[in-house]
Amino acid sequence: VKKIGQNIKYDYMIMKNYGVTMENLYFDTLIGSFIFSPDGHHDMDTLSENYLGYRPIPISDLIGSGKDQTSMDKVDVEKVSEYAAEDADVTLELFHKIKYELQKINMYKLCEDIEFPLVKVLAEMEYEGVKIDPKILKELDKTADKMIKELEAGIYKEAGMNFNIGSTKQLQGILFEKLKLSTGRKTKTGYSTDSKVLEDLRYQHAIIPMILDYRMVTKIKSTYLLGLMAAVNSKTGRVHTSFNQCVAVTGRLSSLNPNLQNIPIRTEMGRSIRKAFVPKDSTFKILSADYSQIELRIMAHYANDENMIKAFKNNHDIHTETAMRVFKLQHKDEMTGNHRRKAKEVNFGIIYGIGAFGLANRLEIKNSEAKEIIDRYFSEYPRVREYMENTKQFARTYGYVETLKGRRRYLKQINNQNATARAEDERAAINMPIQGTAADMIKIAMINIQNEFDKKKLKSRMMLQVHDELVFEVKKDELDTVKKIVGDKMKNAIKLNVPVEVEVGVGDTWFDAH
Repeated sequence: VKKIGQNIKYDYMIMKNYGVTMENLYFDTLIGSFIFSPDGHHDMDTLSENYLGYRPIPISDLIGSGKDQTSMDKVDVEKVSEYAAEDADVTLELFHKIKYELQKINMYKLCEDIEFPLVKVLAEMEYEGVKIDPKILKELDKTADKMIKELEAGIYKEAGMNFNIGSTKQLQGILFEKLKLSTGRKTKTGYSTDSKVLEDLRYQHAIIPMILDYRMVTKIKSTYLLGLMAAVNSKTGRVHTSFNQCVAVTGRLSSLNPNLQNIPIRTEMGRSIRKAFVPKDSTFKILSADYSQIELRIMAHYANDENMIKAFKNNHDIHTETAMRVFKLQHKDEMTGNHRRKAKEVNFGIIYGIGAFGLANRLEIKNSEAKEIIDRYFSEYPRVREYMENTKQFARTYGYVETLKGRRRYLKQINNQNATARAEDERAAINMPIQGTAADMIKIAMINIQNEFDKKKLKSRMMLQVHDELVFEVKKDELDTVKKIVGDKMKNAIKLNVPVEVEVGVGDTWFDAH
């Protein structure tokens, strides 16, 4: 029997708690509505008013709201039955309407092939959760406290006085009045001290890097160390995040309560949080599988650029290749880490539609030099510029762009007379097909991996999806089988005209596996 629901993952989880596994999740009106038009609200009452011109009974009519709120089991059965029947009826009517609208614009297949089958995969991952070692978190917390104390002392010394580092007002006084640093953006309460402004001031005074580090460590402590400890479920001893399919217009998944997508990995402290993610017992290992430079490979596919495709086919490091070409280096020995770093910024910057000004900022070089680097990049990879121009032209004509699998993003400002508004949509037009295809790719891989696990009745489980990475808890005697399935399904999720590489690591913690 086909099941249709509004946010059907919720129903699936409730049933699973009672030992019932729902099969054949056929259609989700919440997801269908989001795919059809990502803007606005997608709760059932809003959808009912928008699509059916009908206002359902608000739940507050039954259980009240605020401090007087009661629970459904206290409400008269006749009232509950009317509410529940209406709920089911409205969902069914929405299904007919939304399915019709999706079919009209050829987007039903995306839902049928990717978004709807993914619901069950995500529900199983959420239900399974991931084990966190509280001892490791406590150790990291102690380290964080020590770092915070050291940074405070250093900041006070540079400032010549003690003050509340967390107070914007006091920080403004120290930086712009006492130390006379150049001011950036003005806000209602004085000059801004946000991270972008501080990054621009990084080399002006020794106090700035310390303040940035202080903010990073305090955020890691409050959001991740304390946050993860609080998120451990007392019944399971595991953390059960919620994955959301209806947030990012690019199709990327997001995660909430706690957000595991944003664990900062650029710093040693941030990366070490992964040490607390461990397998359920000694018969399991953690396996991490990560797409290698997937967005650049998708860019090569879209642009069909000969030089870029050749680099990937010959298994060259694309950043080294770009550095050699853009900086006109004859031999690899001439290349420094700085050349590669700059090339990496250019490669990723181009995907996000970066201009000379943005690149100059990132590389801390003059605008003229940045413009020269971009020009040289396009002369080495001419089809990339062609792809960008064609994509913007497509967006101007049709008002949207789409991924290889037909996921769309509508761009309302693409023909705006205002250059700033237009530029933002132009950048989105270049980036979305690439980022969105990467999102579609990992979702297809997740569905196919789960199907294979089920078919082989494996004890191993997929636990997390973080951007281009999947994390598994693998039974030791299933390691070879799982490696084979994961590698195969990730590499072959969508066929590109360049090879797709997946890096697989195994360890006793997520940190060791990655």
